[in-house]
Amino acid sequence: MEPGYLAPPPSTYRVRRTVGFIDLSGFTGFSNTHGDDAAVQQLEVFRSIVRDTSASSGVRVAKWLGDGAMFGGHEAPAVLSCLLRVILRARHKGLLEVHGGVTTGQVILFEGDDYIGASVNLAARLADVAGPGELLGPVDIVPGLSTTNAAIGEVAVPGFADPIQVANLAKAAHLVESLNL
Repeated sequence: MEPGYLAPPPSTYRVRRTVGFIDLSGFTGFSNTHGDDAAVQQLEVFRSIVRDTSASSGVRVAKWLGDGAMFGGHEAPAVLSCLLRVILRARHKGLLEVHGGVTTGQVILFEGDDYIGASVNLAARLADVAGPGELLGPVDIVPGLSTTNAAIGEVAVPGFADPIQVANLAKAAHLVESLNL
């Protein structure tokens, strides 16, 4: 540490955010089968959908991840609705299916433009285990989710010691919409 520099306490970096990751399912296989030009076309339409949907939702695209994106927002309903709309719009445009993961919790705002921490890691790992068309999140992200057909149950999530009670939010879009966006 430089002389005279006083680092702020770690807690000042922590903020509550809803963080989501979405990804095109089977993109590598698609690219290998159909070639780079077809893959770029998929990405152009996908990114256009993401930009338009996030802007109209007031949700920030925190970063692009090749054939995916990381989202961050203050309000869980807005982020959930945005992610679900991206999944539906991609399907409507005939793109590869989109899958994702989402959580709400304390994150570290790192260098002013990135989110890190256990909540972010959980969202990313849930996206990794989600199947095409699924948006996985902890059941407590939406009130009443644990008693619906969207509840999956306990899921072993890589990197987490204990299983997580998870639901497929794509099956509970009606609950997300009822949160009064």
